[in-house]
Amino acid sequence: QVRLVESGGGLVQAGGSLSLSCAASGSIFSINAMGWYRQAPGKQRELVARFTSGGSTTYLSSVKGRFTISRDYAKNTVYLQMNNLKPEDTAVYYCNAQYSSIGSYWGQGTQVTVSS
Repeated sequence: QVRLVESGGGLVQAGGSLSLSCAASGSIFSINAMGWYRQAPGKQRELVARFTSGGSTTYLSSVKGRFTISRDYAKNTVYLQMNNLKPEDTAVYYCNAQYSSIGSYWGQGTQVTVSS
């Protein structure tokens, strides 16, 4: 059974930093793409940052230069370093992994709250 276990998140003041991690387990199939999405109250879930199947990265324009995604392929783990956080970054952050043969899976979500 596929599991995506997220950690990190929490409450921070504007300008502060947080780090998220997500470890995938439970499948023998390879992960094509892996990354982070977020959903704020009353808004749609949006892509924050992810690795594509070719290994390149994609970022939401509003987080470019502040957030950095990294990946440990051996551990099937993806990280999100978030610097210079803003109140508008407040949301539930979800990890997503797209497997080659069994589709897309989501983590349980972790709350990030940035106070002004």
